[in-house]
Amino acid sequence: MNPIATIGYERAPLEDVIARLKEGGVELVIDVRAVAASRRAGFSKTILAASLDAAGVGYMHLRDLGTPKPGREAARKGHIEEMRAIFETQLATSAAQAALETAIYAAGEKRACLLCFENDPTCCHRLIVADRMAERTGAKIIHL
Repeated sequence: MNPIATIGYERAPLEDVIARLKEGGVELVIDVRAVAASRRAGFSKTILAASLDAAGVGYMHLRDLGTPKPGREAARKGHIEEMRAIFETQLATSAAQAALETAIYAAGEKRACLLCFENDPTCCHRLIVADRMAERTGAKIIHL
């Protein structure tokens, strides 16, 4: 199994994120935001997908692996444990489990990277997703 990478774009311009992805050998970005829109230039779904494509990196949005609004609000307030509990409830849904299977399959085919906003993976639900993928596959997790 390929390593599972994660990346947050909180403090970086799009060009830097793409450079880090390329340096990491990433072939596919798996966007795990519930809402793939951003106030940050270049990180809304359509523009991000086109920019990644131009750089030779694929894009997949798995909305069901995103944190529901109450979890995002908890994270913004710095209530990380509350965000995690909310996300664990989301992850238990059949839609999220199906999305997790899709992510696992995709990461087995291509070197994948989970993308979300937060720079620090310990404050982001993407770490939970990466951990679940690693538990199932034995893959190593790398934070770009």
